Amino acid sequence: MLDTRKLGLERTVDVLKAAGEPTRMRLLALLFEGDLTVTDMTDILGQSQPRISRHLKLLTEAGLIERFQEGAWAYFRLIGDGRSHALARQIISTVSPDDPLLSRDNERLLAVKKARAERAQAYFSRNADSWDELRSLHVSDEQVEAALLELVGKTPFDSMLDLGTGTGRMLQLFSHLYRRGTGVDASRDMLAVARSNLERAEVSHASVRHADILNLPLERGTFDLVTVHQVLHFLQNPEDAIAQAAKMLSPGGRIVIVDFAPHDFEYLHEEHAHLRLGFKADMLSGWLSDAGLNIEKTIDLQPDTGGGKNLTVTIWLARDPRLLVAQGEQSHQSTIGIS
Repeated sequence: MLDTRKLGLERTVDVLKAAGEPTRMRLLALLFEGDLTVTDMTDILGQSQPRISRHLKLLTEAGLIERFQEGAWAYFRLIGDGRSHALARQIISTVSPDDPLLSRDNERLLAVKKARAERAQAYFSRNADSWDELRSLHVSDEQVEAALLELVGKTPFDSMLDLGTGTGRMLQLFSHLYRRGTGVDASRDMLAVARSNLERAEVSHASVRHADILNLPLERGTFDLVTVHQVLHFLQNPEDAIAQAAKMLSPGGRIVIVDFAPHDFEYLHEEHAHLRLGFKADMLSGWLSDAGLNIEKTIDLQPDTGGGKNLTVTIWLARDPRLLVAQGEQSHQSTIGIS
């Protein structure tokens, strides 16, 4: 059972006051299912925008939800950390899912998600040919993902950040390991695809947002795993993105980069907007080292040349050394104390 006393009496009362109103409880129940815009919520609840906005403001002030801008759209999401979140979830879980209002809200939410999925699929379909062409040039996605899973291991961790999340596939791949996942992308169309995919896969503990990976609006030093999957070849200065990614890592955190080894497919410049035709292993390892990270492993997944595939996929794994340094210092101090 949740020990609400750990919140403190006043904080517990504040959470109960914020959640203890029918419309706000309905909003919380909806947001537990994923990020929504004000328009989404007004359509689902059938209430005016000013009224919904007022309730959202109270929930935001209580520290239960947060607002983030994505172009012309303002999204709201639950703040997924802390005991306030746990208390709010416990409150919502006590309400019967058969409640007429919640049942109707859920039906309308499913309609909103369906419309999202249709828009995302339309974008995906428009670009499917070019993506399929790229896939045909290198080892299968299944081989790459199997290598990633083996490299990261089976030990659960707290938080993951996926830079240039695209379809959200990395967030799905590691969803059984992290408690909180965040994906960022510069393309709002791709974010729509990612949201649709995460919802379809029922990955409710991950969210995506619009952001520039060179100027991340996120708290530094808070992610245990950062992934950068097939992103760097689109960037003019990929070393800057690596430096930003390194700043996001918690002590002992890891970064995984997946990209192409050097190749001579010049047409990828014009037809697929690739600014870099792959990366030499020592060059990218050097950027990781310059960012203060320790290289732990590099893997080349070479193509099956007999099948017409020509691109080698390289995976780099590096770690933030701060936790290791601290452990080493403690061990040294203990040794001195014993002697």
